Amino acid sequence: MLILNVLFSIVLVLGSGRACDDIGEEEQLGLFRHQQLDDSVLAYDYSPNPWSSLNYQPRSRLPGYADLYSKGRTSVKRPELIVPPRSYLTGKNGVENRVEGRLALRDFASNFINTGVFNNRFTPANTWRPFSNLANRIPVSYNPNFDNPLDNFDACTGPNGHSGICVPGSACSLFGGRPSGSCILGKVCCINVMSSCGATVTLNNTYWQSPSTISTPSTCVLTVKVDTKFIEQKRPICQIRLDFISFTTTQPTAGTCSDTFRVGGTTTVVPVICGDNSGQHMYLDIPSSDLTSSNIQLMFNFLTASSIRSWNIKIAMLPCGASYLAPGNCLQYFTAATGRVKSFNWQDTPTGTTRQLNNQNYNICFRTELVSSQRAAQICLSVCSVTNGGDPFSITTPASLRPARTGFDAISDLPIPAAALNSNVGTAVSNAAGDTLVATCLYDFIIIDGGRGVNGITADRYCGNHLNPAVGTVRLPGLTTSVQVCTPMRPFVIKYQTDGTEAAIMTANPPAVPAVARNDDLNTGFCLDYQEL
Repeated sequence: MLILNVLFSIVLVLGSGRACDDIGEEEQLGLFRHQQLDDSVLAYDYSPNPWSSLNYQPRSRLPGYADLYSKGRTSVKRPELIVPPRSYLTGKNGVENRVEGRLALRDFASNFINTGVFNNRFTPANTWRPFSNLANRIPVSYNPNFDNPLDNFDACTGPNGHSGICVPGSACSLFGGRPSGSCILGKVCCINVMSSCGATVTLNNTYWQSPSTISTPSTCVLTVKVDTKFIEQKRPICQIRLDFISFTTTQPTAGTCSDTFRVGGTTTVVPVICGDNSGQHMYLDIPSSDLTSSNIQLMFNFLTASSIRSWNIKIAMLPCGASYLAPGNCLQYFTAATGRVKSFNWQDTPTGTTRQLNNQNYNICFRTELVSSQRAAQICLSVCSVTNGGDPFSITTPASLRPARTGFDAISDLPIPAAALNSNVGTAVSNAAGDTLVATCLYDFIIIDGGRGVNGITADRYCGNHLNPAVGTVRLPGLTTSVQVCTPMRPFVIKYQTDGTEAAIMTANPPAVPAVARNDDLNTGFCLDYQEL
């Protein structure tokens, strides 16, 4: 029987050789190259457009000049399809490089062997794979220095609108994701969703959703690990972008959060936030993962029982050198010629509580866009329209409108909060008696460098209940209307800062506490529409 099997195999091989002889040599070569390319694509999960970033490139980069925000940054180069050399399996000096627990290397080895090496000679219709189990017995090591197309994960969007990455179905299961739609080359759009506390994320475009039950007091933490040794992070990561698809926790008390959301492990100083922040976003700077690995912690802390806590946060890992990275020291970054920017926890709801958060200190940056085929020469800001009784601009209630010395606190001689509706600019004014320095836009304010109103008046620092650079008088600061404020100062940046209290500051202690200030009254923060011109 053994002899018969051997003779039968010889006849099959000879028959295959004769069949190939019937095809022209040039046609054979063409078919072989075509099959080799197809097998390489399948074997290495090659994608022609790695690290697609449609969500973060709404417009093309401006030709003919260097972006003020992007000095020193280089665009991401597309990897070429390269058949890995022998050194791929070993590192420098012949030392093997191994990465554990991220992608099934046995799957890679199986694909590499079955399609990329041994089986090129077999046609796609031939399902006989004599070496299909060989990969399971061969240890395969991974060299992270080799630009392997296996490591490129295209961004994709599922039918439900969620972002994901294109990977083979088996890899999606390995990452703990769920397939949602299809990609090219037989891949699936893998949506990765976490809904627990204490989990770890290594995959781009992961969604962190609130668990079904939240006990109190408690802390819920998610760790984002970045390291180029992870196959799913082949390109070095320099920033993390958080998109708050939904975010609702308890409201602050006098500006101080009882529920808190904090970020740790980044070089960006992130303020503590709470309340309603759906639609907001943050950019987090981290050291390049090509130089050092990082663990970024996203932390919720809950002190009291509440039934309104829920969140869904999209976590995007942005590669170094990408054109859509935010400038350094910019917590928020807007990349459109028009849009809306809001302070954290601002909502168009009837006023009655303090929505402005304490201890905010961050920059909001705007990319210079093309307007009528020209670089924008200025950016203009105006308060947004409200329909539900919200207040679009309320930062530090301005001085009292009451007559001289009426309505002043007998101890501090400071104006008592009244139904003040005026704008304020600058840093300080005197009280009615002229002998006490009373802060206006010194503790809570926004800064618009070079801001100029329609009346031609300029001011950099704004607070009060209206956006207006008008100064007014000591007893009647500012005006009772908001106007559009424009600035030609590039790069376009707004700085937002609040102190740690809404109460009156009774004693000055320069330089930390440069002046006394009365207490604030139901401040809400700001909502501004912007337009580049």
